[in-house]
Amino acid sequence: MSSTFDEHLIGQSPSQGATAHIIDADQTTFMAEVVEASQQAPVLVDFWAPGCGPCKQLTPVLEKVIRATGGRVRLVKVDVEANKSLAAQLAQMGLPLQSIPLVVAFWKGQVLDLFQGVQSESEIRRFVEALLKAAGGAMPSADILAEAKKALADNQPAEALELYAQLLDVEPENPEGWGGMLRALLALGEIEGAEEASSQIPTKLDSHPEITGARSALALKKEGAKAASELDTLRQQAEADPSNFDVALKLAAAMNASGQRTEAADVLLAIIRKDRDWNEGAAKTELLRFFEAWGHTDPVTLAARRKLSSLLFS
Repeated sequence: MSSTFDEHLIGQSPSQGATAHIIDADQTTFMAEVVEASQQAPVLVDFWAPGCGPCKQLTPVLEKVIRATGGRVRLVKVDVEANKSLAAQLAQMGLPLQSIPLVVAFWKGQVLDLFQGVQSESEIRRFVEALLKAAGGAMPSADILAEAKKALADNQPAEALELYAQLLDVEPENPEGWGGMLRALLALGEIEGAEEASSQIPTKLDSHPEITGARSALALKKEGAKAASELDTLRQQAEADPSNFDVALKLAAAMNASGQRTEAADVLLAIIRKDRDWNEGAAKTELLRFFEAWGHTDPVTLAARRKLSSLLFS
């Protein structure tokens, strides 16, 4: 949806530019605080009224999401009861102000999008993220997440942990934030800390791939912790008796727990190569658990998955 607003239709005041990111506007300031201000940054306008129950539900959630943008999006609140002339003019321009709450997104002096009625926090966040994307920006949380992922990939788990904590302060239901925090704690060897963090994850995120993958990594880390202390012994036993797949399976778990992921995958692939049906496909099952724990786009996962496909379909 797109609509341009002409200055002569709405009362205006000098463009003073409010420093706050959440403000009130009326007939005299609407042009400056919304239309003109949207030339520099996206602006959400919350049209409400004192006697509107749904408005009282929506506004606090809107404010929370806007605060999370760190000033990248402004929220302007307009009481339609106190500004009937303004509301009438905007209605003539096509805004459906007969039903409030109404939230309208402005960018470059135009109406970019809108929604009516009470929405959930996640829906409002998606709305704001889409607005920022259209304006060539992103939520600060997206920047924090990118930095956190890079820190973890660069083997800087302490820095990654701090960044993931910052992300969750802003977005406490961000699945990548929780999953990343678990992985950073595991990289630091903080198994108990990871267990505690796992217990705090909102239940609505339990089935999210980021959460299931991180929890698989935690489970594998716990299972392999004892085996990791016996790594050298297991390696010697496997070399002495290559046909002992039970030892090989334990060796793979120990290698994975010790960070030797490529080697762990190779041990399981060797079992599959020799007898893919051994112990009801236990080696393949374990390898798939590794893939989930490592992440399906991890380079080690991708390389091992190619080898597995070659074995299964050759």
